[in-house]
Amino acid sequence: MTFQIRVNEKAFDADPRPGQCLRTYLRDRGWFGVKKGCDAGDCGACTVHVDGEPVHSCLYPAVRAEGRAVTTVEGLAGPEGELHPVQRKFLDAQGFQCGFCTAGFLMTTSKLDDGQLADLPRALKGNLCRCTGYRAIEDAIRGDRHVEEPCPGQSVGRNLGAPAGPLVVTGTARYTFDIEVAGLLHMKLLRSPHPHARIVRIDTADALRVPGVHAVFTHHDAPRRLFSTARHEHPTEDPDDTRVLDEVVRFVGQRVAAVVADSDGAAEEGCRRIAVEYELLPYVLDPEEAMRPGAPVIHPKGPETRIARAESNVVGEVHGETGSVEEGFADADLVYEETFRTQRVQHASLETHGALAWFEENENGGERIVVRSSTQVPFLTRRALCALYDLPEDRVRVVAGRVGGGFGGKQEMLAEDIVVLAVMRLKRPVKLEFTRAEQFFGATTRHPFTIGIKAGAKRDGTLTALQLRVVSNTGAYGNHGPAVMFHSVGESMAVYRAPHKKVNAYSVYTNCVPAGAFRGYGLGQVTFAVESAMDELARRLGIDPLVFRERNIIGPGEHMISPGGEEEDLHIASYGLDECLEVIRRALAEDRSAAAAPEGWLVGQGTAMSMIATGPPGGHFADATVTLLEDGRYDIAVGTAEFGNGTTTVHQQITAGALGTTVDRIAIRQSDTDVVRHDTGAFGSAGTVVAGKAVMQAANGLAERILTFAAEHARTPRSLCRLLADAVECDGRPVPLKELHEAAHDKGVALAADGHWGGSPRSVAFNAQWFRIAVDPGTGEIKILRSVHSADAGKVMNPMQCRGQVEGGVAQALGATLFEQVLVDGGGKVITPAFRRYRLPAYADVPRTEVHFMQTSDAIGPLGAKSMSESPFNPVAPAFANALRDATGVRFTELPLLRDGVWLALEEHRAAGAVPGRPARRHPSREGSV
Repeated sequence: MTFQIRVNEKAFDADPRPGQCLRTYLRDRGWFGVKKGCDAGDCGACTVHVDGEPVHSCLYPAVRAEGRAVTTVEGLAGPEGELHPVQRKFLDAQGFQCGFCTAGFLMTTSKLDDGQLADLPRALKGNLCRCTGYRAIEDAIRGDRHVEEPCPGQSVGRNLGAPAGPLVVTGTARYTFDIEVAGLLHMKLLRSPHPHARIVRIDTADALRVPGVHAVFTHHDAPRRLFSTARHEHPTEDPDDTRVLDEVVRFVGQRVAAVVADSDGAAEEGCRRIAVEYELLPYVLDPEEAMRPGAPVIHPKGPETRIARAESNVVGEVHGETGSVEEGFADADLVYEETFRTQRVQHASLETHGALAWFEENENGGERIVVRSSTQVPFLTRRALCALYDLPEDRVRVVAGRVGGGFGGKQEMLAEDIVVLAVMRLKRPVKLEFTRAEQFFGATTRHPFTIGIKAGAKRDGTLTALQLRVVSNTGAYGNHGPAVMFHSVGESMAVYRAPHKKVNAYSVYTNCVPAGAFRGYGLGQVTFAVESAMDELARRLGIDPLVFRERNIIGPGEHMISPGGEEEDLHIASYGLDECLEVIRRALAEDRSAAAAPEGWLVGQGTAMSMIATGPPGGHFADATVTLLEDGRYDIAVGTAEFGNGTTTVHQQITAGALGTTVDRIAIRQSDTDVVRHDTGAFGSAGTVVAGKAVMQAANGLAERILTFAAEHARTPRSLCRLLADAVECDGRPVPLKELHEAAHDKGVALAADGHWGGSPRSVAFNAQWFRIAVDPGTGEIKILRSVHSADAGKVMNPMQCRGQVEGGVAQALGATLFEQVLVDGGGKVITPAFRRYRLPAYADVPRTEVHFMQTSDAIGPLGAKSMSESPFNPVAPAFANALRDATGVRFTELPLLRDGVWLALEEHRAAGAVPGRPARRHPSREGSV
């Protein structure tokens, strides 16, 4: 009997493969709205309806769907294309950012009954979002509308929806793997089971005998050239210590070989049949041990590797002192000294790393390689591929579709290099898509830090000295290691005045999974220590922690001093830190949330703040072109990738404001090295302040060209011309833009303009976070009673969107504060390789954070804007730890703040005879527990 299934009212009779899940069966037939997020039924991105019931299709065997009706997100809309009510709600509330999880949320919420709607924490427990912080999703489900209608010339500062919103809610937005490529082959990687070993022999004969296997690649096939997986505008920022495939493996999970086959199953079987003989080498997992004499040397010193001290496993270091900390501590009335530790955290973007590539003919009749990649840096990836394989840039095209989350993790080249190797050898399209487990042991994490801090102050609360010793575990490879280490001790120290400062910082190789770029780029780790120390100093001096900070923070126009080295192009181009702290003061004054604490629980509040540069140092370049099209609309060409960072919306708003039009009249092309000019990439919060500046220059230039041409065309003084939404008004007479384009074309005049920005000079943004929490002394359970965040983002281009960035940053930081940690066992193996073992914040875990924007305007950023995608993350952990200290009397110095760890610390506190904070009176709580 023939297998039959109906998908979105369309009949299919193709038999599923043995063991195939419904998700892959549907995607094989072009229903790309069904996403792959976790492979294990944990994230809900693959949710579909089977006979009207929501199911996780990655767990649902395709054969069970025989004779059933399946609906995907593409089938929610009506027969005439009208949106389903839940799709309309998500669009009106902008209940998404990167949008990769959105189809799953739509499919789940479209079937919720009244009882389930009344208990969303339970109803949404099977769906995860990494971007939004869940408030926007809740608002969408409740039917709250936040999107404003476009208004000609009045775009900046308004809540305008993302241009890709309709595609996201209908499941037709195309992410990296949402395309069909004829003749596609599939790659799987054999990975090392050892933390450090040399490959003595590798036998691929059995693997090549597997039906469907086309090739097996080993270190014998890979170029000898060393490179870094990290991507920066200047490659010399990172050590060259990596090969595509190496005969020495340095962590459990490193690539050993790549098998390319007709199917994933054949490629996996090929990996299982590769015989590898290893010579085991000594390994080291602790960075302090790695720096000691006699420790295993992980990377040999090479003439151009740019490793600081290979013999001591130090990939990068910074040492500096301003003044004399010895004198500063001698002058202090109180000196606080402590060691703080932060853990490995996974980016956990729901779209995993991966790439696919193929050959295509170019306009000259030759061949070039097209790489479609889940990347934040398409231009830098092209540059690296060309250098690695000695290819001219016109032979390689890199395209980023819509990217399903990044958070810094996709500022790496982790798949493209090996895929291109296979394509060049086989002359066939090849795809490599990481599994969720590979994201944990084969991609990168946040750097674990150990921060020794010593701070001194006088009785009046004036800081006298600040000293840091920072050790960063960069893992087996140095991608981003030196840069993260350097950045971590920059703004975290510079935000405070102290006459004497000293830093010693080390980025150290170990035989662990590599660390890389992560939201905050090292500041989150060191800010945890610095802000905890400031809070402790204030408490021990009997000074209000807010007053203590206000007494010591730098002010507007002051020079930022960090002993790690001055950054000459960094300025306080607008100042809102005092306003950020005043928001917290007002929240404290009117707060009544303690009444919501259960009886007998301890209640406390805590604050922390942070400063961050609005862009990376050393130059971050963006080029943009804005063009008038023949139909009277506009086109923006800019290289920045869109992965929920919202730059697409902002670039449209900037252009609409400059051209007096509405955003719906502006198309945008981006993230394709073939159709746009250079862009360093969407990292370092550069999408608004760097690419946005380039777009603004181009839009202003085009406005001037159009007005000048219109004046000549209409024989009207230039001063009497002004831009309208679809015309130029010339002395009261509207001249349609279509007419102007036609006239310009006839005269050989191009109505287009270019813009460029080099990312320098740079400004700084400020953030402050405040929590009130309640702690159950009998169990260690914590409830968040209230969360307030104040942000100095300069001129806020899109308040709705920027609020979402802040909420998402707070939610991600809460995960890192309370439970997220990538655990590595004594043999260097990651033992948390799934969401079920690595807990992400779910809807029930995240409070509604009150977000306040300061009324500032930056002298450097476009139209007064500053960056705000990374910075909200940084003050969250110390604010929470300070609240916990206030509630319990215990200073917690290590993240995450696990419930059992809190309970044990309270038990030890009680055993020592200490008195905890005063219990709160009973009142029902509306917030979730963590």
